[in-house]
Amino acid sequence: MLNSLRTSNSSDTDDRNADGGRSPVLIMGGAALVGVLLSFLFVPGVTVFFVFAFLVVAVYGWVAHQETTAKGLMFLATISTALVLVLITAYLFLRSFPAFERMGLDILYTNGDYWSRGDDRYSLYPAIWGTVLTTILATLVAAPLGVASAIFISEIAPSWAHEIVKPAVETLAGIPSIVYGFIGFTIINGYMMDNFGLTSSGSIVVVGIVVGLMALPTVASVAEDAISSVPDHMKDGAVAIGATEWQTIKSVTLPASFSGISAAVLLGVGRAVGETMAATVILGNVMQLPEPLSNVFGNTVTLTSLIASQYGNAHGLHMQALFAAGVILFVTVMALSITAQLIEARVKRKLGGEL
Repeated sequence: MLNSLRTSNSSDTDDRNADGGRSPVLIMGGAALVGVLLSFLFVPGVTVFFVFAFLVVAVYGWVAHQETTAKGLMFLATISTALVLVLITAYLFLRSFPAFERMGLDILYTNGDYWSRGDDRYSLYPAIWGTVLTTILATLVAAPLGVASAIFISEIAPSWAHEIVKPAVETLAGIPSIVYGFIGFTIINGYMMDNFGLTSSGSIVVVGIVVGLMALPTVASVAEDAISSVPDHMKDGAVAIGATEWQTIKSVTLPASFSGISAAVLLGVGRAVGETMAATVILGNVMQLPEPLSNVFGNTVTLTSLIASQYGNAHGLHMQALFAAGVILFVTVMALSITAQLIEARVKRKLGGEL
């Protein structure tokens, strides 16, 4: 028994000594990371030295106390991600504040001149309306096609087709947006001009179609995960009472996965709202409203294409107005993401924690 007590005391001493060795490593690593942040903000020239110090501490900690160092690095990575989000948010709102202060909510809706640089009068109304129209059209393309693809991949396709179709759909997400925009401008836009008598190069409907195809992989992938998460016993019960495969899908699978499918559509909408290059390439980027407002064959500008096409020569209040456009985009996409997360949480609870 005495030997056991001695062994236990020895183990406790070793643990304390190990903790004593780990603590300085974590403290020095955290101090170096704080130094990186502060020097980057105030004295950029010395940032490299703090980065080097952090790397040295991290390498030593990994060799001497790997487990604790790994936990610490993961914690710091999480904190850094949250800190970057806070800094981006603060920077956007601070840079856009003068525009909102000078023009108030008129920057969101102003009659008359929409973008008058000489008089420093700016209105984002045409860009907001163009974003709304393109997002609606993109959703009408991505939602039905994405959900239908998810149903086929998860419930109908044989195993060999599943292994081909799912990677093929997800590969669409890897195509650069500039390629989508170029194809839309040269092929779809040319077709619309030849057959629908469009008088301008580029139109809202072309952007909606192209962005909808870009958002389709997101909708299909997330919706397929939601549909696949429906427990088998729910489907087996429907089959047991004589339901056909389609009746099971329609009456059991889709209602049970509706929350996840809704989240998929919202994520696709978020992709559509934030798309830049395709809209910039296709649209004429003119600050005017389509006539009438519902004319999807007209030409206008979106919030993203407005920023991409004008930030290069912007300064003063003009630049601050572009930051105001960024704030609107940021708030919109964040609201969609939070809503999608809430819906995903709901489907997890509904299906017993599985998604």
